[in-house]
Amino acid sequence: MTERELLEKIIQNQEDMRSDMETIKSDMKTMKSDMDLMKSDMKTMKSDMDLMKSDMKTMKSDMDLMKSDMKTMKSDMDLMKSDIKDIRSDISSLKEKTAQIELHLENVTDKNITLLAENYITLIRKLNENNKVTDAQLAYQVKVDYLSEEVEILKRDVKELKTHIA
Repeated sequence: MTERELLEKIIQNQEDMRSDMETIKSDMKTMKSDMDLMKSDMKTMKSDMDLMKSDMKTMKSDMDLMKSDMKTMKSDMDLMKSDIKDIRSDISSLKEKTAQIELHLENVTDKNITLLAENYITLIRKLNENNKVTDAQLAYQVKVDYLSEEVEILKRDVKELKTHIA
């Protein structure tokens, strides 16, 4: 090759290199823009991550509160179970007492009421008989009182006649 050809080739190479350099520059600008965009995205992600961390802390705090509430509820449920057992025991005792009262009513009180009713009927009959006698006695008493008054009147009349005759 001649010098001129060589020189043209060098110039061509130089122009190709310039073109390549321009392409590289353009690519570098694009890369720089992409890197800036990535930096912005990374900042946004970091901010989002910080928010997520804060949210996670809040959730952890809420979960701790829920655990505490659940423990309290469990304790309350245990107390309620104990109370229910006591109530069931009381109900069982009341059922037994009720059954005893029913038996007493049936076996003792009902019989006593029957006896009282029978004796009451007998007593009423006797009172009715006594009332008849008492009514008769009252009638005789009225007659005796009337006759006593009549006797008194007659005694006075006899006394007056005796004083008139004498």
